[in-house]
Amino acid sequence: MEKFTPFDGLVAPLDRANVDTDAIIPKQYLKSVKRSGFGPNLFDDWRYLSAGEPGQDHRRRPLNPDFVLNQPRYAGAQILLGRQNFGCGSSREHAVWALEDAGFRVVIAPSFADIFFNNCFKNGVLPVVLDAAVLDRLFAAVAETDGYRLRVDLESQTLTTPAGECLTFEVEAFRKYCLLQGLDDIGLTLQHADDIRAYEARRRQQAPWLFA
Repeated sequence: MEKFTPFDGLVAPLDRANVDTDAIIPKQYLKSVKRSGFGPNLFDDWRYLSAGEPGQDHRRRPLNPDFVLNQPRYAGAQILLGRQNFGCGSSREHAVWALEDAGFRVVIAPSFADIFFNNCFKNGVLPVVLDAAVLDRLFAAVAETDGYRLRVDLESQTLTTPAGECLTFEVEAFRKYCLLQGLDDIGLTLQHADDIRAYEARRRQQAPWLFA
């Protein structure tokens, strides 16, 4: 997992409440566990006008011109604005994989479903909780300003608008540390690799029959 460093990101709006994980990545794409390649199928049922299946050349599928993320002005967006209860539904980790693979590093919403919220931190995506009234202002600013961007600084826990307004957000200290250091669960474990190897060596001497 890459370290989470400060960046200026283009903002895209998804003005829908209760966006569930099946909408984020439909069930037919859950067969793969490679953690990559899901970007073209992010919001698949909303993005395309035809039904999709794994293995298709999705570049040949007709896009839905009414879906906001298909608008050229949001191409390359790294920050997604959402509404309340974002990421509800099933616990599929693929939902975060799809967002990350599509280039999104931050999702901002008034509230998140718990499992999706936890999965974001484990996969290098920062979920930011802001008051609904603040989100209303951000949605309006994005609609009014082509190329609207936010400066994201996890260390200081701030989002800075083009006008210089500084919005603060809360994040649990351990999760913040892991994102800043680029540590997922495996990375955290490997920090103790020497201790693990030493333990295995002792066990091999104490109980050699376990290693036969």
